[in-house]
Amino acid sequence: MALLSTLYCFKLMLVYRQWRISMATFNRWSKINAQPTEAERDVWNQVNSVLQESESMLAGLQSYKGAGQEIRDAIQNPSDLMHQERAWNSVCPLVIKLKTFYCFSVRLEKALYSLLTCLTCPPYTPTQHLEKEQALAKQFAEILHFTLRFDELKMRIPAIQNDFSYYRRTISRNRINNMNLDIESEVNNEMANRMSLFYAEATPMLKTLSTATTNFVSENKTLPLENTTDCLSTMASVCKVMLETPEYSSRFSSEDTLLFCMRVMVGVIILYDHVHPNGAFTKLSKIDMKGCIKVLKEQPIDNVEGLLNALKFTTKHLNDESTPKNIRAMLQ
Repeated sequence: MALLSTLYCFKLMLVYRQWRISMATFNRWSKINAQPTEAERDVWNQVNSVLQESESMLAGLQSYKGAGQEIRDAIQNPSDLMHQERAWNSVCPLVIKLKTFYCFSVRLEKALYSLLTCLTCPPYTPTQHLEKEQALAKQFAEILHFTLRFDELKMRIPAIQNDFSYYRRTISRNRINNMNLDIESEVNNEMANRMSLFYAEATPMLKTLSTATTNFVSENKTLPLENTTDCLSTMASVCKVMLETPEYSSRFSSEDTLLFCMRVMVGVIILYDHVHPNGAFTKLSKIDMKGCIKVLKEQPIDNVEGLLNALKFTTKHLNDESTPKNIRAMLQ
């Protein structure tokens, strides 16, 4: 219900911005079903198959306990085979779980690429795309919402990197001793290297989406950059207006709706900052960064600390000389 309320406001604002809303359109949107058209269906099905697994990914990450005690016992008792086996048997299932999260990020990257292709292609403007392809716009927002939730959880679980480091050290030691381990058929050296790079990031899913968006722009040189950046800036502007305008924010049925809107706003800002040559923070940016940061800072700190940190540490241009000092100060 919270998500539906947000999408209702999202669609309403898109049309409101162009002063084009009929009662028939309003009534149709108030049902909030955002079903794909025939033209959207193939991409929608592809993305939906990924999004259907997003909640189970979050649940799996939330339940991640780590093997810290077992690893400490093994390190403190290097000659005790029982402690070594206990640590190894605790870490291996966790590494398989971490592989599942990583493989999901690869699928998410492909899904985002497909959505960007649809939402930026000629002859329509980004705003026309967001109006005409509401089901895909909804999925784009849901991907960003998931991504920020995943990374917020991951940042609170230092055990992930500790577990994976122990796994890699143990694997390397056993290779030296010419021991073959069954898990290497599941997580070979190449996979382990990719996973290591992924989990080394403070916000690995955001990094994945930023890279996907950057690759999309670089691989589609005939597509005007503005098609992509305008799509992102429009979504950021819509979310900001929804958050700061009582007429719209009063429709939010729960705190979850508010968080959804804030996460989408922060997500598109970060993507914009990575693909626009001058970034999101410059005075010439199409995103009102001062307004966006302001609406975040008006919320309880527990709700926005992770989002503010994402803007601080995963954007590309915050510390550029072109960033106004007052904007930089707002994020300190």
